[in-house]
Amino acid sequence: MKDIKVNVIGAGLAGSEAALQLAKEGIDVNLYEMRPLKNTGAHVTDKPAEFVCSNSLGSNDVTNASGLLKHEMSILGSFLINIAKESQVPAGNALAIDRTLFSQKVEDLIKQNGKINIIREEILTIPSDIPTIIASGPLTSDPLAEDIKRFTGEEHLHFFDAIAPIVEKDSINFDRAFYASRYDKGEASYINCPLNKQEYEKFYEILINSPKIELKEFEKNAAFFESCLPIEVLASRGVDTLRFGPMKPVGLVDKRTGIENYAVVQLRQDNVSATMYNLVGFQTNLKWGAQKELLHSIPGLENANILRYGVMHRNTFINSPAVLEPSLQCKKRKDLFFAGQITGTEGYTESIASGMLAGINMAKYLKNEDLMILPDITMLGALLKYITHSNQKNLHPINSNWGIVAELDVNKKMRKNKKLKNQMLAERSLNYLNSIFHVN
Repeated sequence: MKDIKVNVIGAGLAGSEAALQLAKEGIDVNLYEMRPLKNTGAHVTDKPAEFVCSNSLGSNDVTNASGLLKHEMSILGSFLINIAKESQVPAGNALAIDRTLFSQKVEDLIKQNGKINIIREEILTIPSDIPTIIASGPLTSDPLAEDIKRFTGEEHLHFFDAIAPIVEKDSINFDRAFYASRYDKGEASYINCPLNKQEYEKFYEILINSPKIELKEFEKNAAFFESCLPIEVLASRGVDTLRFGPMKPVGLVDKRTGIENYAVVQLRQDNVSATMYNLVGFQTNLKWGAQKELLHSIPGLENANILRYGVMHRNTFINSPAVLEPSLQCKKRKDLFFAGQITGTEGYTESIASGMLAGINMAKYLKNEDLMILPDITMLGALLKYITHSNQKNLHPINSNWGIVAELDVNKKMRKNKKLKNQMLAERSLNYLNSIFHVN
């Protein structure tokens, strides 16, 4: 569109997707990214769309909430979901990516697009004279966060996110470790380190007695996000909590022995060359020396070369029910949209999805078209309805999940068959979207 330009603040997953959606509609975009001039404390590169905590976007299975969301995004034309598929690494039934390859492909696509101008600069205040999408993420810089707080008149909410360690594959002891996927679903691409009862109890004792990095005073009132809890927080809930959580052995059998062990540590491939593996569910805020001792206590990781230690950081999000419409348009200012984790959505797929919708709706707003508000029979529509619902008094960050989707009118027997019910919910959503967007 001639003479129309949009600012997108933040070149993370949401901002990159939003910029590409706007460019597709012929709209010029200034895409602002403060890295590398100012770092976040969690990112390790200056590339757009960097994956920080994990390299997985979750299940591809349409009967999984995250899987349905990805199918919906494909119908709606997400750029980054396509790039994720091009950057995929083996991960059973999940969509996991080579982080470096993915970010490079996103950067190349942005740089090759004549409509997008990427500017390395920290934005301190919300631009007042140009349509803007704020996708600055959960690590929004303090000056911009304060200006958003002033503009919205709402207090910011905070929660903690933690990052799992990564180890070098060649340093793993395969006399103990073995390849397997749970219940043999998909390719046996996970590395599994088994523990017997004695080994698990030793691991647990080290974990609960390990020193943690002290929180700063301003961080102490923030909360942990339930689905990304540090492993030491989970362990504090009881000795068996980990065995029924990230160290669950069920469905993982070492074919060399035929044994389903007492507990299992899973490692997921983190790059295409399969030289790096991250510990699934091992987000942590332990001091680095303690992390090394803990990881080396795991059978198979006795001599593991730790390429990245786990860290924890505070995430920031707005009070979306008071600030946003389900279209992600700001109630107070019509040419201002928010996208990504700053809205209270949690997860990589969810961030991309909200960036996609913000970009689509900003283009529609500039063209004087009706904005896209998806119904809650779709996963994306349900997610955005949840974070923007006026009755949400205490917003907590949320992933896609079946509990937020509009119920199906099914009998009691059908309700008990969760997989079949989820299949029906997924078909309802995809049939709706395919009919609206004329996809065969």
